[in-house]
Formats: sequence, C-alpha cells, structure tokens
Amino acid sequence: MGIERGSQLGGSRMISVSALTVSRGERVLFRDLSFDIAPGEAVALTGANGAGKTSLLRALAGFIRPDAGAVVFVDVEPAAARANHIHWLGHLDGLKGGRRAREELDFQARWAGANDDGIAAAADVLALEPLLDLEVRQLSAGQRRRLAFARLVAAPRPLWLLDEPFAPLDARWRAALGLLMQAHLDKGGAILAAVHDPLPVAARALDIGAGR
Repeated sequence: MGIERGSQLGGSRMISVSALTVSRGERVLFRDLSFDIAPGEAVALTGANGAGKTSLLRALAGFIRPDAGAVVFVDVEPAAARANHIHWLGHLDGLKGGRRAREELDFQARWAGANDDGIAAAADVLALEPLLDLEVRQLSAGQRRRLAFARLVAAPRPLWLLDEPFAPLDARWRAALGLLMQAHLDKGGAILAAVHDPLPVAARALDIGAGR
C-alpha cells in the first residue's frame, strides 16, 4: 500500500496506479482504481464534486496515504519522485500574499530546483515582469495563477499534477497555458489534471465517479 518504485514497467509508462482505494473520514471516495500514464500523455480527471479528484491527486503526490493499492513510479524511488519528479499545482495557489511577486517567484522556483535562466524564462513566457514589484495580494486571481504556474516552467519536472488549473484564467491565458502544456508533453512529460472543462490539449478522460 502506498507509493513504490517500479522498474518492471518499462519506458511505455511513467506511473502506474493499481487497485487504489481512498477514503475521507468514514466515506470511501473511490475503490480499486487502476490506470497508467505514459510519457507524452495528458489525462483529464473528471467526476462530480466530491468524487475524490483532489484526493487522488494528493495521494499520487504523497500528501495522503491511500487505504489500499499502490502507486508505482518507473525507475524512481518514492522520495525522489515526490521531491524531484512531480509538480503539484493545487486548486489554491499556495502563494504568500504579503510577499512581492518577485520574491514569491524566486522562492517557489528555486525550491523546485530552478536557476536564474529558468526563472527569467518563466517570467517572460507568462508575462510576469510588469507584476513582479507588486505584492501577491494585489494580483488578480488569474495573475496569481500565472505566478503559481511559473515554477512548472522554470524548473521542469516529468509529471504535472494539476487541480483545476485554468479556473481563474481568461480565454487568452487558457490558450497560452495550453501551449506550455503541449510543449511539456512533446518533451516526454505527462499531465494528470482534475477538470470540469476540456483541457486545451488532446487528453484521455478518466472518470472516477459521481460523488455525493
């Protein structure tokens, strides 16, 4: 039960989930869920509110322990997978409102392993430069989302776990982030994203249930 290393899966899979069961309190969210994600693949995680989409993402990221089943990463130890191979972008941006955007970008990106060039590239591609001297609390919801997304660009990691990544974004920035997602996939990365609306890239659907 839990997150494991798996060298037997081969290059056709990045992560394999087997018979996963996750509960919240006394309620089972989903039971015996199994799926694989391959390099270069996007998977759109769907289901009604309360079905367990966020809980599944958190289980894969190692934030919560599943009741049963296994999460296996190919040729990567569990601790290394959590520390160096996964980007988690939750429904909440996880930014400190009292910091200036420049400080927050620098902290978040360097914590994920970015260097100066990566940080500069992320600020450029996400048009953050005019915002960097503002406090995070002064930014709009869409601007904060772009700032949170910047570390994914600044410090590339193979697997992106995204929880409603486009909720506060307008059509222009949904399309722009779609291009960044496609570039990540083209380089062999993978994406699992909890969504209500279709992703702006070709994606396989994974529906985990109706919720309550």
